[in-house]
Amino acid sequence: MSLVNLSIDEQSKVATVTLNRPSALNALNVPMAQALNDAVVPLKERVDLRCIAIKAEGKAFMAGGDVGAFAEQIDQADIVINQLIDLLIPVIEFFHTCKVPVVACVQGAVAGAGMSLVSACDLVIASRETKFLMAYDKIGAPPDCGGTYFLPRLLGDRRANSLMFLGDTWTAEQAEQYGLINRAVDTDKFQSECDALLNQIASGPTKAFGEYKTLAREGRDHTLAEQLEAERFAFNACTKTDDFKAGVMAFINKKPATYTGK
Repeated sequence: MSLVNLSIDEQSKVATVTLNRPSALNALNVPMAQALNDAVVPLKERVDLRCIAIKAEGKAFMAGGDVGAFAEQIDQADIVINQLIDLLIPVIEFFHTCKVPVVACVQGAVAGAGMSLVSACDLVIASRETKFLMAYDKIGAPPDCGGTYFLPRLLGDRRANSLMFLGDTWTAEQAEQYGLINRAVDTDKFQSECDALLNQIASGPTKAFGEYKTLAREGRDHTLAEQLEAERFAFNACTKTDDFKAGVMAFINKKPATYTGK
């Protein structure tokens, strides 16, 4: 049985990556990191995708790294850590830079590397019972997998510091209030809400969404003048798409637009 499953809906063009180590609360070990890398990295070649979702089987989205694997090689834990990080870096970078929205659908516990993985996604929807924590202070290590990059940017230094230094655990409502997630939904509606959100994203103007991701990411390092020109370039590029033409005509005719992602 694969530790990570990949499915692609050829009609909606939604790729769903599902963590599948529920007996260990989807804690990351090297085989699971390899399976995640194997599932995600080939998506770079799928230029037809309109949305990527990451989900998990079982009670928890991800309980962080597999600390038992560290304990087995306690004097050489750095070897295990480097194997994990080498496999996860391409996943984190792809989620952050790919040209389609990446949506995390999470439940149960989101801890450690799971927090970093979720933070690299564009949208996050959580069932209301979900708990969010870093927990690196419990093992005497700093965060990895982009946690120190994404969380201060998403939350601001003070709230990120509470997670890092104080070991705070947040409810889904707190995570929504603080900007870590987009929506907290009732558990009995979680699957239907996830499906609705994914369908909404996959039905949108995909190339425009991709340009927005690039603009938002690169804009952090731009001057205003540079960003204004980057926006001009991106907008002009989108005027050549079928979706732009469909959107403009639908707007003029006061009808909902039907986008094809082209």
